[in-house]
Amino acid sequence: MLRDFLDFFLRLNSPRMFIGLDTKTIDRHIQELNEHRWFSKIYEDANYRKLFFTNVHVRRYLESKRRVSKLINNPYAREKFIIFLEKQRKR
Repeated sequence: MLRDFLDFFLRLNSPRMFIGLDTKTIDRHIQELNEHRWFSKIYEDANYRKLFFTNVHVRRYLESKRRVSKLINNPYAREKFIIFLEKQRKR
């Protein structure tokens, strides 16, 4: 419990690049999104699946609970996310 509080406090008060990404949260968000058909189709494609595990920008996007909720509830946000994934794939 104390460790979680300390981690939370450090995330609030430190530059993001020194803390790193919260892998557990990202993996949980991927699992949550994978329950939806539109995401599972993307996830099945090997080109995109690789991004979910290797691309820092995609992982940082998926770290945000607010963004993941938006993806689940907002079709326009999904379209923008797919465009974002395509741009990251082409890099």
